[in-house]
Amino acid sequence: MPAEIERKFLVRDDRWRADAGPGRAYRQGYFGGTRRASIRVRITGDQGRLNIKSMTLGVERMEYEYPIPVDEAREMLEELCDRPFVEKTRYEVPVGDHVWEVDVFEGDNAGLVVAEVELSDPDEPFERPDWAGEEVSHDPKYYNINLVKHPYRDWK
Repeated sequence: MPAEIERKFLVRDDRWRADAGPGRAYRQGYFGGTRRASIRVRITGDQGRLNIKSMTLGVERMEYEYPIPVDEAREMLEELCDRPFVEKTRYEVPVGDHVWEVDVFEGDNAGLVVAEVELSDPDEPFERPDWAGEEVSHDPKYYNINLVKHPYRDWK
């Protein structure tokens, strides 16, 4: 069973940018949800991907991902996905033995910046950089699917 083990943190400041690689723009949408899984289509550059992820809380979830033609991904986004889309730029930042992904959200989620580190085991030790603030791995409001239902701009 494919699994994703991921820890998610709010980002305190811009110090991560000193070690970041170039950003990649992401545009993703979600199909009408189920209680057991989220189904997403994502476009990055000229690549489309379909992703299915279990809706369990915590750092470990089932995840399946498949490449799809980018034209079909665009059509799915426009015709089948809920609004608003999740738009963000993702940066990779090496820290110790891991590569952190820092997502700078745009559009309806502008102002939100989170960092994630993927692990091979839930108890795997990792170096936590100073710019990684509060851990939000167990807070569902930070899940991308929930940023469609309750965008960051409405949290005030």
